[in-house]
Amino acid sequence: MTDIAVLGAGSWGTTLANLLACKGDEVRLWAYESEVVSAVNRARENPLFLPGVSLSTRIRAVGDAREAVAGAEVIVSAPPSHAVRAVITGLGDAVRPEALVVSATKGIETDTLALMSQVFAECLPANRFAALSGPSFAAEVCAGQPTAVVAAAHDLKTAEATQRIFATPVFRVYSNLDVIGVELAGALKNVIAVAAGIAEGLGMGHNPRAALITRGLAEITRLGVAMGADPLTFAGLAGMGDLVLTATGGLSRNRTLGVALAEGQSFEQYRATHRSVAEGANTSRAGAALGARLGIELPIIEQVCEVLFRGKPPREAITELMGRELKSEQWR
Repeated sequence: MTDIAVLGAGSWGTTLANLLACKGDEVRLWAYESEVVSAVNRARENPLFLPGVSLSTRIRAVGDAREAVAGAEVIVSAPPSHAVRAVITGLGDAVRPEALVVSATKGIETDTLALMSQVFAECLPANRFAALSGPSFAAEVCAGQPTAVVAAAHDLKTAEATQRIFATPVFRVYSNLDVIGVELAGALKNVIAVAAGIAEGLGMGHNPRAALITRGLAEITRLGVAMGADPLTFAGLAGMGDLVLTATGGLSRNRTLGVALAEGQSFEQYRATHRSVAEGANTSRAGAALGARLGIELPIIEQVCEVLFRGKPPREAITELMGRELKSEQWR
């Protein structure tokens, strides 16, 4: 039995807490919302973010992040990317120096353009770190659907330890040593999923969706290689696997956001009526900024950013993508 803290009680954080608790581990789940803490402890359910799922009695919800991590052998971080730094800043002396930190957040800090591994290297530099990513809708994991993900760390021992912690007969975990590639793929696929949703909302068919997925993966790979990632990572679970799921699956928040944009909603209108975060929105700004910093062309990501934050009509964005200068498929 392992003493585990999960920070963030959104749908994915709650799902991972339940997965670990059902394996027999004792889990403290930190929630920002007091109503979630109360409901998890009283009714064994998270009605705000994971309604209808019965949660293990081995989960104890708390409203104090320091209480959650105190004494934990493993800390799973699952807040939205914009909140991670605020959540973990100040935890310092409450965190055991030998504790393993596993980030399940798929995003990039908008202001600093830091990946989650870089945020943790600044805030909890003494702790081992792994990133958990891959094609994994929370609802399907809760339903026991076979799922495969990847755990990335800078050393094999940490990656394999993370594998063992999360693996179950229906939740298969592969190891990877490319932290940058796994994190970048998991973050930027959300932006391409917004683009796929826009195309769907405009009434476009399978051809444009296939083009967006394929060319989107090419953009992500270009940026990843420029940042030191292994190009093969983007053909794996964190890359192509998660991209296909998020761009085509009916449970995808990012795809749903894209459909709403195409149907005439502004991002502000959409955000005002949805509690859960579609990470692809802020990541479009971070991705476009990273591309500009490194001199990497990212036309799909840039157009998504224009639609979300500068009011560009979605159909105009598609037209500009199709009207770009003709190029070779392979980049150099």
